[in-house]
Amino acid sequence: MNTILRPLLALMPLAFAASLAFSPAVQAETSRLVIESGDSAQSRQHAAMEKEQWNDTRSLRHKVNTRVEKEWDKDDVAFDLRDKCQQSVNVNAYWESNTQRCLDRRTGRTVAP
Repeated sequence: MNTILRPLLALMPLAFAASLAFSPAVQAETSRLVIESGDSAQSRQHAAMEKEQWNDTRSLRHKVNTRVEKEWDKDDVAFDLRDKCQQSVNVNAYWESNTQRCLDRRTGRTVAP
């Protein structure tokens, strides 16, 4: 058995040297640095969708605020008219809350306070 191992042991250094000669050198290339700014197609699309949603909600808020302002103005005018009607010299004038008008008790017609 010794006679079989001796030639193999003698060939091992040569086999090791040959394997080193034929194996490619493995090194990581560290000369490049990649920094992502986060500016991708997906992030741009997400930003565009958020802007569109913001504009839509802004438009709706503007419409709601305009409507609330109109209702406020209408109630404010009705409040002033009710005060004038109640303080009117005309004893037949009364305030109709359902229609928010000053009416004459006898005729039911609108009275200018």
